[in-house]
Amino acid sequence: MAERTPLLLLPLILSIFVSIGFQQVQCFEHKAVLSLQRFQWKELKHVSVCLPQQSRKEKGATILEMKRKDYCSGQIKNWDETLQNRLVSDESRVKALQTQIKNKMSSTSRITGLSSSTQIPLKSGINLQSLNYIVTVELGGKKVTLLVDTGSDLTWIQCQPCVSCFDQQDPLFNPNMSQSYRTFTCNSSTCQTLSMSTGNPGVCGTDRPTCNYMVSYGDGSYSRGELAREYLNLTADTAVPNFIFGCGRNNKGLFGGTSGILGLGRSQVSLISQTSRRFNGIFSYCLPDNEDPSSLILGENSSVYKNSTPITYTRMLLNPQLSNFYLLNLTGMTVGGVNLQAPGFNNSGIILDSGTIITRLVPSVYRALRTEFLKQFSGYPPAPAFSILDTCFNLTGYEELEIPVIKFGFEGSVQMTVDVMGMFYFVKADASQVCLAIASLSYEDEIGLIGNWQQRNQRIVYDTKKSKLGIAKEICN
Repeated sequence: MAERTPLLLLPLILSIFVSIGFQQVQCFEHKAVLSLQRFQWKELKHVSVCLPQQSRKEKGATILEMKRKDYCSGQIKNWDETLQNRLVSDESRVKALQTQIKNKMSSTSRITGLSSSTQIPLKSGINLQSLNYIVTVELGGKKVTLLVDTGSDLTWIQCQPCVSCFDQQDPLFNPNMSQSYRTFTCNSSTCQTLSMSTGNPGVCGTDRPTCNYMVSYGDGSYSRGELAREYLNLTADTAVPNFIFGCGRNNKGLFGGTSGILGLGRSQVSLISQTSRRFNGIFSYCLPDNEDPSSLILGENSSVYKNSTPITYTRMLLNPQLSNFYLLNLTGMTVGGVNLQAPGFNNSGIILDSGTIITRLVPSVYRALRTEFLKQFSGYPPAPAFSILDTCFNLTGYEELEIPVIKFGFEGSVQMTVDVMGMFYFVKADASQVCLAIASLSYEDEIGLIGNWQQRNQRIVYDTKKSKLGIAKEICN
């Protein structure tokens, strides 16, 4: 039984406070013990504008700095409301993804297997749509701050003149001020690829044969505008001429002060596909557990990684109807070293998604996980469920937690150990309602998602040409 002391667990998990004392995480093979000692708390200093990130080249890699989207959101006045709203919006995103998947898949389709770099600063960010990490790039000579999403393909930004736009920190992009801006016609081959990339076909404009796009999200957010191409600078010396993107004239949503979305999916219009000749279809990231910046690395030079364990690779699965998603074969899971037994393994794959916060498992797998976790994480008082999370505890006043380690097992004997900082989600800032940060899907035939909360402190390497994904332990802060 953990010893009761004043509330000390909360600051590290939430990363909204800064510690000036000693903090210690002890990790054993099947248990993780988180011990916290003296802290002085202060709220994170939010900024009123999206600060430009520091992009650079290092050892041939192009690195984009990533940060949490908090850097654009301003001061958070009500943390309880913010924490709870994130879960509600995350559920909207997942429902939209499941609907998109069902629309693309026929009832008989099955998932089958397939037998020089740039580094961009990556910063973490909390936004109500759960696309949590931001980067700053230069498009048409103008700085734009974008949400990073491996579950999206088309990159889009807000443009002038804007019929309807959400608030953003950077000035709206004005294509009339750029000599390199060009639109696509609605009969172009690029326009025809939009159905696969966005779920909506490209259509002709009302006054000229310009290709118009539309992308929509689970909470009613959307972007509509012209499909165009422009000069993109990832870093000062990494240019992508004729970069295909959406110039949004009619946009709605809670995108938290950013200019739009950077799509890292697998379709032809994603950033990864458009730069595949330069970076060989390889990118990676490491998501931090606090406000420290991290990086999105484009290219195959692994010498810039700081992984503490070797990178092991598992193959990506492919369903022709879902070719723009990053699908893996989840072969098993362990909780505290105990293998879970559930019929849901090997059914339909699982999607690794940077834009979803909380991992979703099919019901049979989640039930097995929850049962075993509660068996091992005993002695802590329960708390009410909230939204998608039903395994909750009242941890007010606890100094030390002994947590059973959760591991995902993938094809090829590849494992991903969930970092101790990715185990729990705070519903209330006073730690009176802290939940296991994994939830159940509604139906057994849905496809699971591994969210960014469980990807913390992992080096995730995407090799789209060889159709494989690498995982290694790395402290991302």
